[in-house]
Amino acid sequence: MRSPTALRARAEELAAALPPLLAEAEHLASTVMMGAHGRRRAGTGDEFWQYRPATPGDPARRIDWRRSARSDAHFVREKEWQAAQSVLLWVDHSQSMLFTGSKDRPDKSERARLLGLAVAVLLNRAGERVGLSGFELPPRSGPLQLLRLAEVFSDTGGLGDYGEPEARGMLPHARAVFISDFMGDLAPVEAALAKAADRGVKGALLQVLDPDEEAFPFNGRTIFESMGGTLHHETLQAGELRDRYLDRLAERKARLSELAHLADWQFSTHHTGDSSQSALLWLYTALERAA
Repeated sequence: MRSPTALRARAEELAAALPPLLAEAEHLASTVMMGAHGRRRAGTGDEFWQYRPATPGDPARRIDWRRSARSDAHFVREKEWQAAQSVLLWVDHSQSMLFTGSKDRPDKSERARLLGLAVAVLLNRAGERVGLSGFELPPRSGPLQLLRLAEVFSDTGGLGDYGEPEARGMLPHARAVFISDFMGDLAPVEAALAKAADRGVKGALLQVLDPDEEAFPFNGRTIFESMGGTLHHETLQAGELRDRYLDRLAERKARLSELAHLADWQFSTHHTGDSSQSALLWLYTALERAA
């Protein structure tokens, strides 16, 4: 038997190999009370779902005679479908996601990556297969898949000023999560959601913004520059831009909500100054509604 000292050393060695992001995501996932992740449709499984009136063609063995004895009609007892489903993730890694308005808040990328991995942890615990919406990491279940996802999400290198949803790996009738600030061109978002709808994929759009992007707390001489440095604007009266900026932001949110509605997806905005737990709970609930 190993000594306590040797056991502790081995435990610390194993813990050191665990990506910090995964450890944080596991902790966040553990704070969310998770119920049974029902598929909400009839099929093979162990859990009772509903009684329905018997129809011509139903075999007699499917009739629930105890329930039928309480009325003049025959009823069939249906179980809930419990085959594992695939959930596809896209988390924006672009330069714009690196913005934070305060050193006391995480940048948008840090929060988005944490939420993406935390929802993967919850789904994995529920027996679902989780992967990326592209071709590089097909959906699978198990702890090894979480490590693969953590490795991908731990790469903080920004790609371009603004991200475009990856939808090439959309599997028919899967579910999906897109997490981004959605501050770039919305045409790629519209195209990705149209492709998802064509394949029967339902899911959730989560917009992650810094509080300063909502409040626009700028006055006087201000230099605005994109995180990638490709866009630059200088003004002497930043305060005069506030109303126009807020109107444009409201229009963008309304358009995102409309696109989500048309694709039968859910949409919400999360701020990095707010609790990550509430955002994770919204994501998980949105996926349950999409099942």
